[in-house]
Amino acid sequence: MVSLTRWFGVTESDADRNLAREKADIEAIVEKSLLMQSNAAAIQHRPLCRGTHASGICVRAQFEIFDLSAGRAPELAARLAKGIFARPGVYPAVVRFANADANINSDFKPDVRSLSFSVDLAPGDTAGAGSSRQDFSMQNATTLPINDSPAFVATIKVLTASNPVAGLWPLPFKDKLRVVRTLALAELQAQQKIRPYQQLRYWSTVPFRHGPDDVVKFSAIPSPDNPARPLQKTNPKGLQDELARHISEDNRLSWFDFAIQFLETSKMTYWGKTRDANFWIENASVEWNEAEAPFHRVARLALLANSQLSAEASETIYFDVTGNSTPDSRPVGSINRARCPAEVASRQARAHAAARH
Repeated sequence: MVSLTRWFGVTESDADRNLAREKADIEAIVEKSLLMQSNAAAIQHRPLCRGTHASGICVRAQFEIFDLSAGRAPELAARLAKGIFARPGVYPAVVRFANADANINSDFKPDVRSLSFSVDLAPGDTAGAGSSRQDFSMQNATTLPINDSPAFVATIKVLTASNPVAGLWPLPFKDKLRVVRTLALAELQAQQKIRPYQQLRYWSTVPFRHGPDDVVKFSAIPSPDNPARPLQKTNPKGLQDELARHISEDNRLSWFDFAIQFLETSKMTYWGKTRDANFWIENASVEWNEAEAPFHRVARLALLANSQLSAEASETIYFDVTGNSTPDSRPVGSINRARCPAEVASRQARAHAAARH
């Protein structure tokens, strides 16, 4: 079974990975991402939107970092207390809930949902540079269906082809398998029960540095008491409108516990075997089993009443988990190396399009 998963793109060791082709892959990913972004706008006869997560809603929140020494073993507390989590504090944040698709669809079209947020570590500083801001991007799925940059470039070539079959046909056999696996995983993730944004759990899906020695993933865990009314499925903006109603009408506002999961190579297994750190870092579609590596709650993200951003303000919001991080909190792994240039190019294209209008 392990050899079969290797054929579908999961890499067992560094020997399976072709870092020499990564630069060319990333250049192709940027080119095809911009094409997908412009194609989505042309097909829907609308201005250029975000390359992914095109449809969403922005609200304000506060991010409270807990005193991590309370009730924990000193060794664990010290390990958790890195970067922005090194000391307790309360910081302003901006949150965007969205649907993952590059097209603006009905909120009730099957899709993965996302929660992205920025934490302003220096109130009053609007530069968003260096360590004054840290961004997080999460989805209501434990893994990313795109495993690495080879799977990314193969899949986006198919998605941007005028005919998907024609796009798939010239790919090498192993890339064909990568595309099949990616699209199958994406379809499975999109078929989750549709629930209000404020009642979903979200995961970072990809790993990040946490201080000089650790690598982690994140999760935003909703309070079981987060309120919501029944969704109006005849409303194509039903999820967004329910969140807007919630923060303007409900007395009790939603919050999410923010938790950290350590990469524990001695405890985590894949098909019954432990793997080296690079296996877990480079394969974005492989889950870190929570039973083997538990999440530790370190902070709380709480939505604020009457804080929805205007459509104009929301358009200027962006999230950059690479640019808005510190050396000790940088994203790691093939997908993170690949997505950053594509996201920056997409953001620049959107800004240029807005400036022309």
